[in-house]
This record gives sequence, C-alpha cells and structure tokens, in this order.
Amino acid sequence: MKTLVILISGRGSNMQALLNADLNVDRMVVISNNPRAEGLQIAQQQGVETCVVDHRDFKDRQGFDEVLAEKIAEFQPKLVALAGFMRILSDNFVRRYQDRLINIHPSLLPAFPGLATHARALHEGVKIHGCTVHFVTPQLDHGPIIIQAAVAVLPEDTEASLAYRVLQQEHRIFPQAVRWFMNDQVKVTGDVVQIAHASVSQITLYSPGLAE
Repeated sequence: MKTLVILISGRGSNMQALLNADLNVDRMVVISNNPRAEGLQIAQQQGVETCVVDHRDFKDRQGFDEVLAEKIAEFQPKLVALAGFMRILSDNFVRRYQDRLINIHPSLLPAFPGLATHARALHEGVKIHGCTVHFVTPQLDHGPIIIQAAVAVLPEDTEASLAYRVLQQEHRIFPQAVRWFMNDQVKVTGDVVQIAHASVSQITLYSPGLAE
C-alpha cells in the first residue's frame, strides 16, 4: 500500500494542494503537533484520517520526536511530507526516515535557509526568488533538491506580494515531487536527485512575475 503521511502545524495550504492533487497513493494521513491546526479540520472534511501528537505534552524535543516517529510508523508510509510543519526534527528522526522525508521551503535553496525568506530576499535585492522541494537531512534546509520553481522579484514587491506568488508555485511543485516519488521516478545519488522520465523544464519551473 502506498501511504503518504503529511505533517502540518497550521492551516496547511500545501497540505491541501496535496489532498487535491491526482497522486498515486492508496492512503493519506495528516498528523499535526498542534491540536488547533486549521488543517486538521480541512483534512477531516475531505475524509482524510488525522491525528495529533502535541509537542507541548513532552518535556523535550527528543521525547516528542520519538513518539511522533512511532506514530508515523504505524501507518507504514512510503513517504512523509512536511507541509508547514514548524518543528525542527532531531537527527535520529531524520535518519529513521532518510530518503522518505521531504520538505517544501520558500526559497531557491541553498539560498535563504531558515525563516523570513521573502524579507531576506527583498533585503538582499535578488532578482529571482522561489521555492524548493528537497529531501530532509540533519542539516537544516540543505537536503538533496527534487524540484524548484522561480519567480521574478518585481520592483514594487512587498514581502506579502512576493510570498503570495511563491506560494502559488509551492502548490505546483509539491504535488509534482510527491507524484514522482510515488511513481518510483526519484533516485538519489549522493547529494543529487535524478528524476526518471522527466524533462528539465518539468524539474525547474519558471513563472513570470505576475500572478497567473
């Protein structure tokens, strides 16, 4: 059975993009560390199984990660997708799900890892910004890259307007990365990802600056 486990902390718009996509999966499960996450209700309304592992119930990150890892293991996932999961995972957790754990990040990695990516891009005056789907490794936001999409940074852009256009591209590339993985098209060699039966234009997307 091809099971996709999606981890969220909030509304989960990228989660919704996955739920709405035509993916080659038999089962989807949404898990949140936040019992009040709006995404839980959205998933339930679409008939998707959900559960909560509240990080506030644990004294430390290691304890939380151990229970979360065991909960995920109950579903025997082929892939675990971080869709706005606002917790830094421990090295042991990452290694347990190595090459089965992906994340969507709002920058063109390796540029601007971490938080406040859009504000930093504007501050640095970059002309192209975007988003990346990558495998998760113990090094924050530096795993092998699966797919990227770029947008032009416009002279009149604010943090909000740039974030909006990047998010549109996130909703395009995250489902595509999951689809490739579920179809066994993804191969990782060292730090490089190869996608079988995919063109360069499918792996690196470019969107004009204006919203589509």
